[in-house]
Amino acid sequence: MTIFCSHCHRPLQAEMSCLPRRGKQAPGASKPFRSTKSASKARRDQINVELQALRSLLPISAREKERLSYLHTMALVCLRLRGAQLFPPGTRGTAVPHASLALPHQDSASLCAPPADSAPPAGPALGAELLSLLPGFLLVLSANGKLVYISENVAQVLGLSVVELLAQGDTVFDILDGRAHEDARKKLLLAHEEPGREVTFVSEMRTSKAFRLQHGGNQAVAVCGRFTALRWPASPSTAAFLALCTPVARLPADDDAGSQDDLFQSMHILDMTFTDVTESVTYHLGYRREELIGQSWYSLLHPEDADLAATQHRAVGESLGAGAAAGRAVLRVLRRDRTWAWLCVSARRDGGGRAITCTSRCLR
Repeated sequence: MTIFCSHCHRPLQAEMSCLPRRGKQAPGASKPFRSTKSASKARRDQINVELQALRSLLPISAREKERLSYLHTMALVCLRLRGAQLFPPGTRGTAVPHASLALPHQDSASLCAPPADSAPPAGPALGAELLSLLPGFLLVLSANGKLVYISENVAQVLGLSVVELLAQGDTVFDILDGRAHEDARKKLLLAHEEPGREVTFVSEMRTSKAFRLQHGGNQAVAVCGRFTALRWPASPSTAAFLALCTPVARLPADDDAGSQDDLFQSMHILDMTFTDVTESVTYHLGYRREELIGQSWYSLLHPEDADLAATQHRAVGESLGAGAAAGRAVLRVLRRDRTWAWLCVSARRDGGGRAITCTSRCLR
C-alpha cells in the first residue's frame, strides 16, 4: 500500500512527511497555553485581603465590621476619601462636628484612622451628645452632589444607618425621592453659583422597611444649607454643601385624604388673588380670613419658591375645564409672626374654569 503526503501528494515511506517535524519538548518545559483559572483566583484572593485590611481600619465597632459586605466596605472607604480631600490633615474649625472627617491620606494604614491630635479626648462622646440635641441630621456634599459626610443620628430620622444609606448610592440623588431630583438640582446649582446663599428644599428620603411599615411611607425631610469654601483659594474641589436635614410631616399621597386638622382651603381668581379662605387658616398661618381676601398668593411666598409656585400656577391655568388639577408643590409661606410655614399645596380649576382652589396641608 502506497502512502502519499497530504501536503505535496508525493509517495512517502511510513512515518515520513515533507513538513518539518517538531522537536520533542524537554520534560518539565512550559506548555504554550495554560489555564488562567489559578491566576484569577490568586487575584481575587489578593483583592479580598486588601478589602479586609481596609475594613479593619474603618473606625466602627467590630460588630459592624462583621456585617459589612465588600460593597459596603468600598462605599465607606470612598466616603472617607472624599472627606479627606475636603478636610485634609490639620483642618480645624470646620462645620462638621466629627473629628474623624479630617483624615490623613498619605498611606493605606492611615486611610481610615483619625489623626491623634485632631480631637480632644472626649471627642466621640461629645459629638454624640451634640448630635442628639439637633432637630435633624447633618449632611455634607461635594460640588457635584457626592456624599461626603452623614452624621450618625441619621438612623433616628430615617431608620437607616450610615452604612445602609450608602448602599443606596453615593450621591444625594440616590437617597432622595425621584420627583424631587429636579428641584434639588436647581437649588444646589443656585447655591453653588452664589456661595454663602442659603437654600432649602423638601423631599422624601429613603427609609428602612420597618420605618415605612410603621409610618406608612418614606420620611419627608427639609434640607437647608449653603456652599462654603473650606480652604483658600476657593474652587469646586474645596467647596462643600453643609446642610441640616430636619424631618417634616409625611407628604400625603395623591389619593390620601389624611387628617383634616392640618389643612385649609383657599379660593383664588386666575391671577391667584385670594377671594376666600377657610377659617382654619388662622390656626396654621395666624391670619384672619379678612386679612387675606384681596391679597396675592405670591405676596406670602418665600422668594426661592416663587418659581415653583409659578410653574404650578401655569400648569393649572393651562388646564382646560373645571376640576382639572396640577401636581403638588411644597412651598414656604409667610406666617403672621414672620416665620415660614411649609405647605404641601394642590391646585385645581373650579367655578367653570374661572377660579382656582388650593388645598394646603401644613407640614411643620
